[in-house]
Amino acid sequence: MQLTSNDIPLAAKPLDRAAHRRTDRIWLDAAFARPDVLVFLMRDGMPLMEGPAGPAFAPGARPDPTPRSLIWLGPEAKDFLNGAIRLFLGQDKAGTPIFAVCVPDNATLDGTMLAGSGEFEDMRAAAASLSLLEANLVSTARSISEWHRSHAYCATCGSPSEIVDAGWKRVCPACEKEHFPRTDPVAIMLPIRGDHCLMGRGASWPAGFWSCLAGFVEPGETIEQAACREVQEESGVICLPENAEYLFCQPWPFPSSLMMGVLLKAESEEIKIDPNEIADARWFSKDEVKQIMAGEHPDAYCPPKTAIAHHVIMAWLERD
Repeated sequence: MQLTSNDIPLAAKPLDRAAHRRTDRIWLDAAFARPDVLVFLMRDGMPLMEGPAGPAFAPGARPDPTPRSLIWLGPEAKDFLNGAIRLFLGQDKAGTPIFAVCVPDNATLDGTMLAGSGEFEDMRAAAASLSLLEANLVSTARSISEWHRSHAYCATCGSPSEIVDAGWKRVCPACEKEHFPRTDPVAIMLPIRGDHCLMGRGASWPAGFWSCLAGFVEPGETIEQAACREVQEESGVICLPENAEYLFCQPWPFPSSLMMGVLLKAESEEIKIDPNEIADARWFSKDEVKQIMAGEHPDAYCPPKTAIAHHVIMAWLERD
């Protein structure tokens, strides 16, 4: 089955964002007090999940796929609003309003109704065990909350800005400049040549972990141009934008990127890495990649299924 962006983890099962509600403070306050409202907590970009937290994510680690859920609150979530950011995320098919409450980084559950019920979990680790809908919600909330963390001051005049529109905008009271959440476009690409593909390694990655090459799209570039430029900068391999094939994309909340998967036809095969960009690059045969993706390769590991790189590689493997 050919995947689309709607099938990729963190993007699947999106809510109706009901953006027309964001400016209606009366409706938002009433919705937050409804008996059927659904609210989850975030702290320092981490969701509050049931049970003990698992180990923090590390490249090459095999995430625990055991299903676990967010801890959901109703109108009693008002008890956690002190110093918190309330984000309206939208409504489900039944019209139920859903919010995230991003509590301060020093907030604790001790002495609250949630004491002992769960822990705030590393987002990359949590993504493997959350449902598709919950993963999408948490990804959205993390991106917006991280934007607020780094944009507390007006970029035009430097004055403190204020949160409006249910968390989806900031306004400077001094110069009236409006600021909106930004998403950084990133090309994530797999160069192919015959029955081989090119993968690379970051300097901080554990031994044996390989993945797609990736890089930010610069001003004035297309996705395809950025993908080819980054491949040449990082590995020395030449690809042409006109031969690039876009596959699908994924919102990636670290802190807020849109990862765009691309297959590239490589015009050369000699590798000459830039050590300032990556630690290593290597051509893998299709048979080797099949072993890697099946977890059967003796010394190489692949990205987890929560990452778009996993699905880019699989899209190539599943072709004739």
